[in-house]
Amino acid sequence: MPTKADWCAIIDQHLPPREQIVARNRAITAAYADWYLRQPWLFRWAGLAAFASAQVGIGIALADRLRAPQQIIANGASQLQPSTAILDLLGDLVGRGVTLALFAPTLLHTAATDQLLADLLVIKQANDAIFQDTGWAHLAYIHGGLAELERCATDADHAILTSFRLLDEGARLLCEPATFTQGWELVSQAAMTLLGHEQMTILPPYMEQLSDLGRLIASLGTWMDFTGGGPVSGPSFSTFFGLPTVLSGARSIATTTDRWMWIERDLLPAWSAHSAAYRPNGPLDRRLRMLAAGG
Repeated sequence: MPTKADWCAIIDQHLPPREQIVARNRAITAAYADWYLRQPWLFRWAGLAAFASAQVGIGIALADRLRAPQQIIANGASQLQPSTAILDLLGDLVGRGVTLALFAPTLLHTAATDQLLADLLVIKQANDAIFQDTGWAHLAYIHGGLAELERCATDADHAILTSFRLLDEGARLLCEPATFTQGWELVSQAAMTLLGHEQMTILPPYMEQLSDLGRLIASLGTWMDFTGGGPVSGPSFSTFFGLPTVLSGARSIATTTDRWMWIERDLLPAWSAHSAAYRPNGPLDRRLRMLAAGG
């Protein structure tokens, strides 16, 4: 019978190698989106994780562009400067709604480029770490139910087990009209438990590694577009706290208390409203299907 290590290996076999950072991020995003689309009323954490991973993908794409010129230089094929890669990407990111004009002068400084690349690769590592921590559990639950997950879990998986037990009980209660509301609340609690584990346990060690520049870029790049309406249509850390406050560093997405306040008061209410209104072929469905297809 498969062990946790086996489930992790199965997951990893379906992902591009770690060095293919853009393709790997897209595959992780696609997996989250696919799990949500299987049972939208159940895998709510996975749906939100798909959008978060897609947003991280913008930074990962920038990191990939920053790495490419350095690799070319190492091979003696070109004298292309790292700052050229940033200029090349500005148009792409502005088209996706990122307000790069606010910090482009900093990015164009060659000394800052190396630090920016290091910060973006840390964010990439965090993206991998969250998926490694939770991905196997989703796969085991989908294919073997709660019993399979409980059989494979280790002592380190307490929060994940708690989440999926709540999820499983909620799924059972959702099947009966008399207990539907209770089931819905349990499924919501399951998503909150998994989200809290991710935010309070998995992310902090990575966030602590970010430079001031990395903290600023991560804070500015947090808008969530659930329906394809553009960045102004969804929750954003910098909008919630105010751009001057974020630019000054007084509030940062890298600070756990700031991040959780934004999640509780802005991100989750917006996501809950969208997920509650989910319907096949609706705006949220179309966005997630695009992500599941690797778009």
